[in-house]
Amino acid sequence: MDKNTITGLSLIFLILVTFSYFNKQSDSEIEAARHQRDSLIQVDAENTRQAELKAKETATALLSKNSSAVTDSSGKAQVNSDLKSLYGIFSEASKGTEHFISLENNLMKIRISNKGGKIYSVELKGYKRANGEPLVLFEGDKNKFGLNFFSQNKSIQTDQFFFVPNTADTLLKVSGAPVSVGKEGREKFNVSGDQGAKSLSMRLEASNEVSVEYTYTLKHNSFIVGFDIHTKGLKNVIGANSNYINFAWSMELPRQEKVSKFGEDNYATAYFKYFQDEVDKIAPTKSETKALTTKVEWISFKTLFFSSALIADKPFLNGQITTKTRNKDLSFVSDMNADLTIPLDNSGSETFSAKFFFGPNQYNTLKQYKVNLEEELSLGWTVIGWVNKYIIIPAFDFLRRYTGNFGLIILLLTIYVKLIVAPFTYKSYISQAKMRLLKPEIEEIQKKFGDDKKMESQQAVMALYKKAGVNPMGGCLPMLFQMPILVAMFYFFPISIELRQQSFLWAHDLSAYDSIMTLPFEIPWYGSHVSLFCLLMTVTNILYVKYNNEMSSAGTQQMPGMKTMMYLMPVMFLFIFNSYASGLSLYYFLSLVFTFVQMFIFKKLVNEDEIHAQLKAKQKMPVVKSKFQARLEEMSKQRNVPQKRK
Repeated sequence: MDKNTITGLSLIFLILVTFSYFNKQSDSEIEAARHQRDSLIQVDAENTRQAELKAKETATALLSKNSSAVTDSSGKAQVNSDLKSLYGIFSEASKGTEHFISLENNLMKIRISNKGGKIYSVELKGYKRANGEPLVLFEGDKNKFGLNFFSQNKSIQTDQFFFVPNTADTLLKVSGAPVSVGKEGREKFNVSGDQGAKSLSMRLEASNEVSVEYTYTLKHNSFIVGFDIHTKGLKNVIGANSNYINFAWSMELPRQEKVSKFGEDNYATAYFKYFQDEVDKIAPTKSETKALTTKVEWISFKTLFFSSALIADKPFLNGQITTKTRNKDLSFVSDMNADLTIPLDNSGSETFSAKFFFGPNQYNTLKQYKVNLEEELSLGWTVIGWVNKYIIIPAFDFLRRYTGNFGLIILLLTIYVKLIVAPFTYKSYISQAKMRLLKPEIEEIQKKFGDDKKMESQQAVMALYKKAGVNPMGGCLPMLFQMPILVAMFYFFPISIELRQQSFLWAHDLSAYDSIMTLPFEIPWYGSHVSLFCLLMTVTNILYVKYNNEMSSAGTQQMPGMKTMMYLMPVMFLFIFNSYASGLSLYYFLSLVFTFVQMFIFKKLVNEDEIHAQLKAKQKMPVVKSKFQARLEEMSKQRNVPQKRK
């Protein structure tokens, strides 16, 4: 190879490299192309859904026609011919008899039907419905799920076909070590040793080359059911260009709790999490259809205390969720429907791995899965949520280990919170005592200036506060620290499943309102029942307001309208909390009682004569200026000094 040839080849290589560099797509262009591809997939998926719906209507009409066909050999042949035209190679699987196989561990019992190979019902063992019946999350035809796709231009919905199980047993029971209270459903419990697991496979076989198989796996002491979808040769019948299939899941959520205007209907909705993004939801009490336009990690059908969630190991491409509320229905809360897109690759045999969660909405139970499933709990915004997650819930779980009396747990929780804010409450009491001791001098100032010079009067009062070293806002400090806790409890108690159906005194269920009397009529905003815990809280609150007004400073005496408002607030709470969780009213009642106890102790410990003497001594001392104030005055003096001429 001569020199000119080498030079020519080098120039060609350099040109190619330069051309590739300058024509390389930017990140924004790559993202735009990806977005366009996803949009095309979504449009294609929606067209497929519509075609499947139309095909389903046609299939239903034909099956209805076949159900009235004659039973002789020619009639049977006609039915088989119609089934073949409807389902193609899947037609033989459309015939069969439904039977069930149960997967069971210490926490739940799952019935799986061979028709559709689906989970037919889920019963949680440790819970009961409000009427005392076993708690079933869903059952029968109220729950539907399966794959939807086109095979040889025929709509195939797997929930219409009969699957073949891999076992002749009707019960697969998982055994394991005994579980202590508070450890139910904790995955760490199973890590300590081999606790056993059971698997069940349900297979839909169209031919030797084409099949769909569901595999369910259940471990001991777990609310998780492994769910793997295995397909074989599906690409050969749905088309080589199809790179996805649809998975549909719908259910009617049965009512588990007693009807209440602040109860189950206000929490039932669908949650979902976008891939590497935040958790979102459809607003509760709202019927809505929401398109999930990007990848989705999981979806959840949630009620007040329980959830049914589908969590994918690799995200769904996109989907659609629909909720429909049924507020006036005494049997069901709402209807949920999800249509999700599962990606397919070009291999002959594929597996899509996921898992179901069927269990309680308990914070630590949901958090352990590390998929942000706990975010579906309404624990409050920002600071309020932090208080619940890092102060209230850990303390509540700690107390639960040592006693099953939840009335006692609420009592101890009240003491715990009061001890946290006790230093600030003490400072508030001292501040109020100082202002109360200055009251005679304040009254003299007000008398001196009269009503005509209120501005001068207020300035003189503030000067007195400053000279005596009293902060008039000092009494508000503990309220600022207690307010997030009070609001956090407002969120925590109504959704705390630990309080569900736990009784204390006359309250049969601390997670719902207590009732000592049912009225023959309904009072607007109040209801038709009387909650005793709410009444006790209201009366105690009024007494506290009265005591606080008596201990207030002279400044409060000038605002009679504020005093009226303070008495009005407990009455408003009477109407609000009458239908709320009785555990919440019990906590607020105990909190007010302990506030009185604290004030009584402080009154015994604090020597007001000594405080009065300190105030008098401080008033005689010169006011010490802060460094910042002294600097400002020095700058002002320098600004006013005339500069000397040069």
